[in-house]
Amino acid sequence: MILFVNACVRKESRTLILAKRLLDTLDGEIKEVKLESVDFPVVDEDFINRRDKLKNAGKYDDPMFLLGRDFANADIIVVAAPYYDLSFPAMLKQYFEQINVLGLTFTYSDAGFPKGLCKAKKLYYVTTAGGPVISDEYGFGYVKALANNFYGIEEVHQIKAEGLDVVGADVEAILSAAGTV
Repeated sequence: MILFVNACVRKESRTLILAKRLLDTLDGEIKEVKLESVDFPVVDEDFINRRDKLKNAGKYDDPMFLLGRDFANADIIVVAAPYYDLSFPAMLKQYFEQINVLGLTFTYSDAGFPKGLCKAKKLYYVTTAGGPVISDEYGFGYVKALANNFYGIEEVHQIKAEGLDVVGADVEAILSAAGTV
């Protein structure tokens, strides 16, 4: 199963266009998580206590863990997130807060380091920007660090198109040049 984590909100999203081009090259059933449709709970003390109680009881079949189960069981993951304010939309951070579950998407080694429990060997991060991407560190870098260090996903690729709103930019040429890896 290919898990498509969609953080695009515009109907004509250029990030979504790139992501769909990538998805068209991949084989397998696609399950989309459209983040704007997810009603994320507030991560407060009550939430943490409830999650810990369920986790400690091994009740990963609870609906609270659905997003994490899908992420852990995916064969390939595609994350589509436009470049916002040096990073990505806040709803993607909320998503990671929901799927980061000890015993489901990661565990700790005896030495105390995170060890991934996810099935996927590849994650694609698709992004577009109207201007230049100042730094990949806070958007792609953050996702890559989670994938490599927490989820056990070794192969992480970025597909990026930038400068799309620069006066005179050939948007289609830029999108085409971004490719699909």
